[in-house]
Amino acid sequence: MTPFQQRLDTLTAEQLRGMRRGLEKESLRAQPDGRLALTPHPAALGSALTHPHITTDYSESQLELITGVHASVESCLTELTEVHQYTVRTLRAAGDEMLWASSMPCGLPTDETIPLGRYGSSNVGRAKSVYRMGLGHRYGRRMQTISGIHYNWSLPGVDNDGYFSLIRNFRRHAFLLLTLFGASPAVCSSFVEGRQHELQKLGNGGTLYMPHGTSLRMGRLGYQSEAQATLAVSYNGLEGYAASLHDALTRPWPAYEAVGIRNPGGDYNQLATTLLQIENEFYGTIRPKRVIYPGERPLHALRERGVEYIEVRLMDLNPFEPIGIGATTLRFLDVFLLHCLLSDSPPDTPAEIRELAHNQHLTAARGREPGRDLLREGQAVPLVQWGLEIIDQLVPIAAALDRAQGGVEHADAVEQARAALHDPQRLPSARVLQAMQKDHGDSFLGFARAQSLATHQHLLSLEWSAKQQGRFEAMAAKSVEDQRAIEAADSMPFEIYRQEYTSPARLGRPQAAPAAPAVAEALTTAR
Repeated sequence: MTPFQQRLDTLTAEQLRGMRRGLEKESLRAQPDGRLALTPHPAALGSALTHPHITTDYSESQLELITGVHASVESCLTELTEVHQYTVRTLRAAGDEMLWASSMPCGLPTDETIPLGRYGSSNVGRAKSVYRMGLGHRYGRRMQTISGIHYNWSLPGVDNDGYFSLIRNFRRHAFLLLTLFGASPAVCSSFVEGRQHELQKLGNGGTLYMPHGTSLRMGRLGYQSEAQATLAVSYNGLEGYAASLHDALTRPWPAYEAVGIRNPGGDYNQLATTLLQIENEFYGTIRPKRVIYPGERPLHALRERGVEYIEVRLMDLNPFEPIGIGATTLRFLDVFLLHCLLSDSPPDTPAEIRELAHNQHLTAARGREPGRDLLREGQAVPLVQWGLEIIDQLVPIAAALDRAQGGVEHADAVEQARAALHDPQRLPSARVLQAMQKDHGDSFLGFARAQSLATHQHLLSLEWSAKQQGRFEAMAAKSVEDQRAIEAADSMPFEIYRQEYTSPARLGRPQAAPAAPAVAEALTTAR
């Protein structure tokens, strides 16, 4: 019996049923003509600072819809659907805006016109806005309008070493998820205006694309920066990872020092002049996470109490799904994450970290290219061959999950993935280009606008009760009261608050972290 099979056999049905998950889904608010909505966050949705399920991400125009923690895929998607229903009904009551169905943004105005998220007058609210101002100075605001879905996941009995073992394997095999679920092969030309890029023009309109691209969002046009490229973050253990982040959070960066904390008029440019302002600025395909106490730094929480769950960050919005993701995809992710946890996971090295970055960029830009090779331990290996090897290894895990939970849905999800690898025209990225060509004159905006309108109408057509409406209205009202209470309790000048929050002393001390608790009780964080 192989070590992998032994590890799988030690997982009990009770453990597998103890798996927990949650979703965070970002979407831009768009006008009917496909341009970015520049209106404030709708008041009827409540406070973006304190609402448990509806907030904003980078921009005032970018909603983030958040679920709680769920024991089943179905209940998780049911809650996300319900949050969508309230949101689109609120948008309809206020005008004609809709949620943009694609990860790549709608028609964008000039960079400085994209509105930053606003969270009120409290110190914590102001800090969130200043952080976003800093992101705009560092990377440009357009880059921040890209949207995606984050999947938060935990399994009972997994300790820090287990989660970091999972993370290392996830990074090695992330190309498979980009291939199977990437859905952003094209973009509006307004997104790259004034930037260097390798995109090709499509048709006679303002559409740019990569013919064999899977996820432009996760490629060189997405969350990338020269500064962060200097970080060779290791995932060989909690302390090594924490030390890497600690360095990035305390190391002055000359280009950011030139920007300064404040402009000559006294307004804030950013929270800090270090390589990273705060932990959430570190862009990765997956993160170890821990629910934090009010005012606590995430790195301090990890060092003190260990990893509680992991956050998968590379999933595109699927424009063919009403809420951007479906049950089959989540079940595949559950199987895939268990495979990453159970498989042998040797330590990573600087050479492998560089290789993984190469594979990510190549898959994002050319993952459907016939005969495409990736690098594995310095050797070229066909992407499809490597992907099918992983699919074969997923089969017994899917069977174990189906035995524990009943049904055959996990096995079906794996076989659907196998079929898509054999026939790339089934992949979401290929389907996007097919739909653009067939029905929208090769226009990305035309396609995404039509999908957004169809999704909007579908969500409005779903059954909705007065009880549901009242519950969400009460949540929105309470969130406004909670924000006011936070603002009323503030007594510290913002500059003192900023200095204290960004102090290295708040990051915690290097130490051996304890094992993580069995089950995460809360899985909600924003970028």
